[in-house]
Amino acid sequence: MLDIQLLRNDLDGVAERLATRGYTLDCAGFRRLDSERKTLQTRTQDLQARRNALSRQVGVAKSRAEDVTAILDEVAACKAELETNEAHLDQLLAELDAFVARVPNLPQADVPLGRSADDNVENKRWGTPRSFAFTPRDHVDLGEALGQMDFAAAVKISGTRFSLIKGQLAHLHRALAQFMLDTHTAQHGYTEVYSPYLVNAASLFGTGQLPKFEDDLFKILRPEAEPLYLIPTAEVPVTNIVRNEILSAEALPLKFVCHTPCFRSEAGSYGRDTRGMIRQHQFDKVELVQIVAAEASSAAHEELTAHAERILELLELPYRRVTLCTGDMGFSSAKTYDLEVWLPAQQAYREISSCSNFAAFQARRMQARYRGARGRPELVHTLNGSGLAVGRTLVAVLENYQNADGSIAVPRLLQPYLGGRQRIAVD
Repeated sequence: MLDIQLLRNDLDGVAERLATRGYTLDCAGFRRLDSERKTLQTRTQDLQARRNALSRQVGVAKSRAEDVTAILDEVAACKAELETNEAHLDQLLAELDAFVARVPNLPQADVPLGRSADDNVENKRWGTPRSFAFTPRDHVDLGEALGQMDFAAAVKISGTRFSLIKGQLAHLHRALAQFMLDTHTAQHGYTEVYSPYLVNAASLFGTGQLPKFEDDLFKILRPEAEPLYLIPTAEVPVTNIVRNEILSAEALPLKFVCHTPCFRSEAGSYGRDTRGMIRQHQFDKVELVQIVAAEASSAAHEELTAHAERILELLELPYRRVTLCTGDMGFSSAKTYDLEVWLPAQQAYREISSCSNFAAFQARRMQARYRGARGRPELVHTLNGSGLAVGRTLVAVLENYQNADGSIAVPRLLQPYLGGRQRIAVD
């Protein structure tokens, strides 16, 4: 959430920056609401002062045995108007809160300008795509030929955009998640977290999914309690650890890693990536979250992204890093790097991690603060990124490590996780 004072002090400047994201700020609507709020607050303060003055007059008049009827009538009129004004003011403040809650974050100054993914800027490539002596197959053909991916069964059990993996591939999927957790905890200094998979609306508001993106969520209605939501990413429960907290400066940075399933309705993506495991309603992800002081967030963004990249490098998977342009960033992000892994069957780089710096945007929604050098509470900065999406990493391993006979070579660093197995073949 943006600072409402920024809107009040530089509304046109904020609108200009948001326009680079393709977002049109309703300046007239904000000015109308805020003008009504200001007028009403001024009138309310004047009425409160008048009521207090009249109350003092009542005391003086009574001490002199004077008639106080007229004064009491005016006090009653003030009280009635105050009650009406306070109710109206509460309504206006709620409307302002709702207005600001739907405004996206401002892009950092170094984010490239653009309208779509076509305008994203590549700034790094690592690894050389493998040259095959045969035509590489995609992960669906490979997994089904191995008898260890069964998309038809998944459709029967749940519907489209689900997958069922078994045997050695299920073991490889589990091994990938364990390898990522071990690397991030042992080498990168993250604390492992096991979190709830169901969260309340306040948590989703804190990280920015609500109210704007409710259609992307799976909602669980409960007859005698508030609804819960299946998490779209571990970002939500893990970042909300610091909601409504005031941390000591010495406690920062906080670095958490969490492996969870993720659940997304994929609203608006119909017809896109319907084949295989690229875009699913349920998938696993190892999420990196950092909570830092404001002055440390840019460096933390580079560090967190490098940690995600390290997994790809250890697995020897070619990838590239791109900086998302203003028109392609997520709602809450101030700056985002996407990591895209090479998929031989598609002859293309596909997203496998998105690493974002949210600055104080989420912290303001969560009221997550720390005591800075001056001893006053200041908003923390929050960051997160996939380290990595487990299913997409499995896809990348299958396609990049495939053999001509349809078997899959196991990456060297994963072999200990599979009991020394060097190759996955038909069970």
